[in-house]
Amino acid sequence: MPSAEPKIPDTSRANVAEFTVSELSGSLKRTVEDAYGYVRVRGEISGFKRAASGHLYFALKDDKALIDGVCWRGTAGRLTFQPEDGLEVVASGKVTTYAGRSKYQIVVERLEPAGAGALMALLEERKKQLAAEGLFDHERKREVPFLPDIIGVVTSPTGAVIKDILHRIHERFPRKVLLWPVAVQGERAKDEVAAAIRGFNDLPATGSIGRPDVLIVARGGGSLEDLWAFNEEIVARAAAESEIPLISAVGHETDTTLIDLAADQRAPTPTAAAERAVPVHAELSSRLVDLGARLSNGINRSLRERRQSIDGLARGLPDPTTLLGQAGQRLDELTERLPHGLRSHIDRARHKLAETKARLGSASSLLKDATFRLQGPASQLDQLFRSTIRERQNEFTRLERRLNLDELATRLPRHRASIKDLGLRADHATRSRVGQASDRLAAASSLLQSYSYQGTLARGFALVRDEQGRPVTTADSARTTTRVDIEFVDGSTPAVITADAPPTKKQRSKVSKNDNGDQGQLL
Repeated sequence: MPSAEPKIPDTSRANVAEFTVSELSGSLKRTVEDAYGYVRVRGEISGFKRAASGHLYFALKDDKALIDGVCWRGTAGRLTFQPEDGLEVVASGKVTTYAGRSKYQIVVERLEPAGAGALMALLEERKKQLAAEGLFDHERKREVPFLPDIIGVVTSPTGAVIKDILHRIHERFPRKVLLWPVAVQGERAKDEVAAAIRGFNDLPATGSIGRPDVLIVARGGGSLEDLWAFNEEIVARAAAESEIPLISAVGHETDTTLIDLAADQRAPTPTAAAERAVPVHAELSSRLVDLGARLSNGINRSLRERRQSIDGLARGLPDPTTLLGQAGQRLDELTERLPHGLRSHIDRARHKLAETKARLGSASSLLKDATFRLQGPASQLDQLFRSTIRERQNEFTRLERRLNLDELATRLPRHRASIKDLGLRADHATRSRVGQASDRLAAASSLLQSYSYQGTLARGFALVRDEQGRPVTTADSARTTTRVDIEFVDGSTPAVITADAPPTKKQRSKVSKNDNGDQGQLL
């Protein structure tokens, strides 16, 4: 065999440059950043997390791959919506590497929803949730006061919205306006708007600042992403919980946000919200003048009608002078007739008194005659009473004689002895009757014991029952069932009847009748 050739070392691999881990990581970082300086990536947010520092960490994924993403605090504060898991977005930024974990990631400088479809789907889902809780019910909405003293406005202090509201309020009916400045776009907008609504509600009614009678939450027009802060749940709940009537004026007339549904009233524009908050001073003054004129005319017309009614009634009344004259004439006539009438009345009274006196005299004579006549019958009545009393006394004496207490005292012991004897006789008779009944019961029990089938079982017999518990008395009936229960004197046991049992009496008789004479004949 030929000898083996010696191995020659591979000098090409030995000349490859050697890197440290940091040098290799830095080289990869520069290569990736140079190749992908600025990119736009579309994907679904997954594993969203907000760090305590304010940075956002998440991953963008599709059906085949995943890339980590980071959004620094400054950029996160400028976002127009709230990122969350499952939301499809378009992230713009730089692709770089993170040497600490040997992975690549995208540093997001701009983050926006993938389209109106994704935001609208999220908005509809949130709207259904809040509607199910009753936040949009018409029954819970409050009336806006006709002429508030203080108006609270929640909006940006630098935009044209607050200027339009102040100008419109001053033009229509000047009122005191309290402005709570907030951000109306971006990540912190939703928290500031909700805090402003709750802050106005927490103001004391009697404080130095004064609590508003109505609130206006306003913002100018914009895209769905720009108005997204007013679609946040925290803002809608703050509007629904507000005890102060709230007017929402967010966006243009075609824009509808969740705060519009939760507010007590919705205005298409901030200017329209100011018009709903206060009436027009000139129109109100004109209306008051008109109402005052109508009131004055009504009062004058009512007075004229009442005066005419009084005049008509007065024409129907008689002349007071005529009434007083007739009354005076009647009084004079009665005055002249009064003395004559008094004298006639006195004469009639005197005549009646004389008649009464004469009648009393005749009644006195009759009374004396009656008294004389009653003297005889009175003595007879006294004798009758005395005789009746004597008869009752005699009757009581006879009854007392018949009632002899000594005789009763001697008869009482004899009656007691008789009663005791009768008690002893009754007790003896009762015991005798009970003994006779006990003897008859013992005899009946012995007879029942002799007729009972348990006595038969004690003599060695057994009782057979079928599955329904009915006694089996014949072999034929035993063949109709397969399971039986056999009762002995000390208990029962189940049994099974098999087909090998001996033939019954009827079966034996049938065999004898069908005998074909196999034994032969005698002759």
